Amino acid sequence: MKSRKPLVIGIAGGSGSGKTSVTNSIYDVFKEHSVVVIEQDYYYKDQSHLEFEERLKTNYDHPLAFDTDLLIHHVETLIDRKLVEKPVYNYTLHTRSEETIIIEPKDVIILEGILVLEDARLRDLMDIKLFVDTDGDLRIIRRIMRDINERGRTIDSVIEQYLSVVRPMHNQFIEPTKRYADIIIPEGGHNEVAIDLMVTKIKTILESGTEL
Repeated sequence: MKSRKPLVIGIAGGSGSGKTSVTNSIYDVFKEHSVVVIEQDYYYKDQSHLEFEERLKTNYDHPLAFDTDLLIHHVETLIDRKLVEKPVYNYTLHTRSEETIIIEPKDVIILEGILVLEDARLRDLMDIKLFVDTDGDLRIIRRIMRDINERGRTIDSVIEQYLSVVRPMHNQFIEPTKRYADIIIPEGGHNEVAIDLMVTKIKTILESGTEL
């Protein structure tokens, strides 16, 4: 008997919106039920052919920063119930690491990232599309904390990047993808009602064994 197609869920939203919190909330419920998370920011393009100074100029909030073709190929491969080698990005060297992570096919595939709803080819692979909508002041505070604590950035560099790149890119590329979402979740992981509704929907699909 042919196995059911994996359920593919896209979770988009601005940097610091709470996408990861929503993703983790769903994952924590279903992790024993076979769930895999594919983070879009693992799929930044390899820049090893560029000098380091050139890599520093990369606009990580632009659609062209991502190797979307590889991401689409990996999602299609997982849908076909075959494993993939997910790339790893080195934010210190600003290029792709030689390391990869083996990802096995699961019943639920969660795609999480700022621009996962931007490319129509990727959207067409999704069964459910979510957009996490959070006020800009909260997003910049969360981004400052993350980049300082996890990526070794200075507060001045984070703020300068936010004003010159992140905010304009959000308005130009990320915010418009909200119109493609099936569900908009305000306030990210703090919206327990919206998350509970999503969990119930996913449970229903998995338990019924039917496809959307």
